[in-house]
Amino acid sequence: MKRVRCPKCDNFIVFDETQYGEGQSLCFVCDVCHREFTIRLGVSKIRALQRDENKSSENVSGQWGSIVVLENGFGYKQQLPLHEGDNLIGRRNKGTVVDVPIESNDPSLDRCHCFINVRRLHDGTLSYTLRDNHSNVGTVLMNEMLGDKERIPIDDGAVVTLGATTFILRSADN
Repeated sequence: MKRVRCPKCDNFIVFDETQYGEGQSLCFVCDVCHREFTIRLGVSKIRALQRDENKSSENVSGQWGSIVVLENGFGYKQQLPLHEGDNLIGRRNKGTVVDVPIESNDPSLDRCHCFINVRRLHDGTLSYTLRDNHSNVGTVLMNEMLGDKERIPIDDGAVVTLGATTFILRSADN
């Protein structure tokens, strides 16, 4: 099964790609916004560029760490790299710019939900700090709700819940 994103509303449409041949054009109508659009099956130059970007982001992931978003009813498992400084984490949405976009349909995950600050200490180890970004449902660390303006140091393996979406911190030190 393959997923295609509607260019207007970002809704996913799922279809069985084994039923069609390479180079064939397919027409879809989005269930949400009713926009009609076409795609062409086959090798894409854009897909190759995205693979190159992912390879370079793996290097960043190794240097500063990453978060592993767990698969649930709203989305699939994702590993997203972190960078030095503040990493704004939120739901991926057209027009919203976040550093770590989580692909999810979870309505309780805000577009700009929380921050993870990554910095290198004098001894060379990495320090991770979590804080909520005035989200609607709050940010939960290991079953404890973060307070307003509270900054909590977190370590490798910390379980963070944003609405119905959960991720685990993977530090670069391990």
